[in-house]
Amino acid sequence: MPPAKDATCTYVTDWLTAKLRWNLTVDPTEARALRTIAASCPDATVTFKPAP
Repeated sequence: MPPAKDATCTYVTDWLTAKLRWNLTVDPTEARALRTIAASCPDATVTFKPAP
């Protein structure tokens, strides 16, 4: 993960956007990690368009 909080939030947002856009799976360990990190990014918003 990037060391700067702002970069970390951007990284996680981009990661989730890709997962959602391409309908990729998330295993339980990854889901826990993403929830933990996302909790420290209250202003982050994930928006995406599903892939064709």
